[in-house]
Amino acid sequence: MKQLEKIYEGKAKILYATDSPDLLIQYFKDEATAFDGKKKGIIQEKGILNNKISSRLFQYLEDKGIPTHFVERPSDREMVIKKLEIIPIEVVVRNIVAGSLARRMGVEEGMSLKKTILEFYYKSDPLGDPMINDYHIEAFGLAMKFEVDILKEMAIEINGYLSNFFDERGITLVDFKLEFGRHKGQILLGDEITPDGCRLWDKQTKEKMDKDRFRRGLGKIEEAYQEVCRKVLG
Repeated sequence: MKQLEKIYEGKAKILYATDSPDLLIQYFKDEATAFDGKKKGIIQEKGILNNKISSRLFQYLEDKGIPTHFVERPSDREMVIKKLEIIPIEVVVRNIVAGSLARRMGVEEGMSLKKTILEFYYKSDPLGDPMINDYHIEAFGLAMKFEVDILKEMAIEINGYLSNFFDERGITLVDFKLEFGRHKGQILLGDEITPDGCRLWDKQTKEKMDKDRFRRGLGKIEEAYQEVCRKVLG
């Protein structure tokens, strides 16, 4: 497969066209951002670790029957993926109160929820990815109602699989972000599943093992990503 021109560059990844119209190359960078780009930095070898973590988790979900855009990991920083028509909605799955939910509800982080919460956010960097609901999605034509139902069903199913996967490895899946896209009439899970977009806490100590260490200046960022990678691959 031949890599062609760059078609998109985001905060953590670059997408390249290939000589196959249905496939792209997703390149993982070491750059890290927080607070809508206000905080920037480098997490050494983050791209390599995230590529390994995400590839393993996509393969795991595929084995469980979840369709994803993952094809293969040809190198340390590259992932071959199916080309998607991205649905401009981020689905956030919350199992435990943390981050913005704690601030919005005025409660401390760490409270287990009686029921998993799904939140929708409109994918727009200039607008700061504002929270939306089913009515916004329908009114602005972001997705069809049956597609939203599929996103909800897939998100809950993915949460079940990933929660079990991490729990078996001594990690609590606090919350995480999912993105989806259309490919040949099917909705596939896209983007990545990594400590960049998941809150992961050590099951025993509750120590943070994700990008919150960068956001909050907690230190030992690289060590946390390395430990997640070791447990996910192990």
